[in-house]
Amino acid sequence: MDLEAYRTDAETFISELTAEYYRHFAGLKASYEIEPIYDRHASLFDLGEVSRLRERLESAASGSEERRRLRMLFDFAVEGYAGQATKHAEAELARLEASIAITVDGETLGFREAAVAQANEPDAGRRAVIERERLAATEVQLGALHRELIERQHAVALELGYASYREMCASCKGFDLAGLSAQTEAFSARTEHSYAGAVDPELRRTVGIGLDRLSRADLPRFFRAPDLDDLFPASRLLPSFEATMSDLGFELASQAGVVLDVEPRPKKSPRAFCAPVRAPDEVYLVLSPIGGRDDYSVLFHEGGHTEHYANVDAELPFEFRHLGDNAITEAYAFLFQHLVEDPVWLARHLGISADAAAIAPYARAYRLVYLRRYCAKLAYELELHGGGTDSWGALSDRYSQLLSGALQIEWPRQTFLADVDPGFYCACYLRAWALETHLRRYLQERFGPAWFESRAAGDALRALWREGQRLTPDELLDGLTGERLDFGVLVEDLGLP
Repeated sequence: MDLEAYRTDAETFISELTAEYYRHFAGLKASYEIEPIYDRHASLFDLGEVSRLRERLESAASGSEERRRLRMLFDFAVEGYAGQATKHAEAELARLEASIAITVDGETLGFREAAVAQANEPDAGRRAVIERERLAATEVQLGALHRELIERQHAVALELGYASYREMCASCKGFDLAGLSAQTEAFSARTEHSYAGAVDPELRRTVGIGLDRLSRADLPRFFRAPDLDDLFPASRLLPSFEATMSDLGFELASQAGVVLDVEPRPKKSPRAFCAPVRAPDEVYLVLSPIGGRDDYSVLFHEGGHTEHYANVDAELPFEFRHLGDNAITEAYAFLFQHLVEDPVWLARHLGISADAAAIAPYARAYRLVYLRRYCAKLAYELELHGGGTDSWGALSDRYSQLLSGALQIEWPRQTFLADVDPGFYCACYLRAWALETHLRRYLQERFGPAWFESRAAGDALRALWREGQRLTPDELLDGLTGERLDFGVLVEDLGLP
C-alpha cells in the first residue's frame, strides 16, 4: 500500500466533496453531485484498502505520530466506506430538500426556508402551521430516504466487523461514549430543577409564551430574540466580527482564501456552516441571515471555524489539516460565539452597557436549551445506533420522549431520523462546549477579561490553530492547564444553583 499516494488522493477527495457541499448548501446549485466524486475516488474506500489501513494502524508504534496519523486516516476510510453505501440517499435527500415546497395560508415556502420563516413570524398560530407542513414533508417525502441512510450505516458497521454503528464510531474516532454519556446524564440531572426557572421568563419575554404553552415551532422565534434587534443591528454584524479579529491580529481583508458568503438565497440552507475546501487556502463561511442577535451568534460561531482552518499550518500533514477530532474546531467556534453574550465585548463593539445585564439571562436560557437538547440527543443516538432491534415506531417514540423530557415541551416524533448527524457528531458538540469553557477561562486568566482585544491572545490562538486537529481535546487541555475535560464545568459557567 502506497500511503503517500493514498493521502494525496484522500485530500483531493475531501476538497472536491467539500466544494460540492458548499455549492449546493449555499444555494448556488440545485443538484448535489457527490456520486461522481465517490466514483472517481472509489479506490480509496475499497474494502481491501480499509483492511490494509487497519493492519498498518495496529502495527504502528504506540504513541507515535505515525500511529496518530494512521488512526485519523483509518477513520476517514471507514467513513468513506459508509459514504459509498449512503451516497445515493444523501444526494437524493439534498435534492429533495432543495426542491420541496410547502404551502402556508396560500403562500409557498421552500422546505429549507421554513425555519427562517418561523424565526421571523410573530404569530404563534402561523408558526404552528409552518411546523405542521414541515413535519409532514419530513415524514412523507423524506422519511424513506432517512431510513435508508441509517439502515445502510448500520449494515456497514456489521460488514466491517463491529457489533454496532455505535461501536464502530467509538472505536474509529476514539470517543469514550459511555464516559460522555455519564457526564451528560449528570449535567441533565443537576440542571433539571433550575431549567424552568431559567428558561420560562426568557420565553415569555422574547416570544410571549411560557413553557406551559411552548411548542417546538416556537423555538426558532426564541433563538431569533426579536426584542433584542435594536441592540444587534444588521449594519454592525460584519464590522464587529472584522474588528474583533483585527484586535486579535487577524486581518480578514488580507485573507485571500477566506470567503464570507452571507447573501440570502432561496435554496440556501438555513443551517450555517464552514466549508474548508483546502485548509488553509480556501475556506467558505456560509450564513443565511434572519436578523438580530442570532445572526451574530451564528456568524461568530462559523467565524471561529473559519479562522481556525484559515490559520492551519500549510505544511502540516493532510490528516492534521482536514481530519482529526472535530470537538477541537467546534470549541474554537463556541469560543467566538460566546463573545456575543460577553458584557465586555458587548460594551466595546456594540455600545451595550446598561442592557448587557438583560442579555445575560437570555444567553443563559439559550445555552441551557441547546445543552440539554444535545444531552438528550446523545442518549437517543446511543440507543438508535446501539445494535438493538427496536422498530422505527419505537425509536420515534423514544426520541420524542427523551427530547420532550429534556426541554419540558412536547417534541415531535417525525424528525427522529432527520435530527441525526452521522458519526456521533453530537458527541463533538458536547465535548466542545466543555473544552470551550476551559479554554475561555484560560484566556481570561492569562490575558484578562478583554482577552479578545489582546494581540498576545491572538498569538496564543494562532499557535493552537496552526496545529489543526492534531491533538485530542484532552491533550490540548492538558497542555494548556493540566486539567482533564469535564462537562461539569458548564453548570458553574451557567451560574446555576
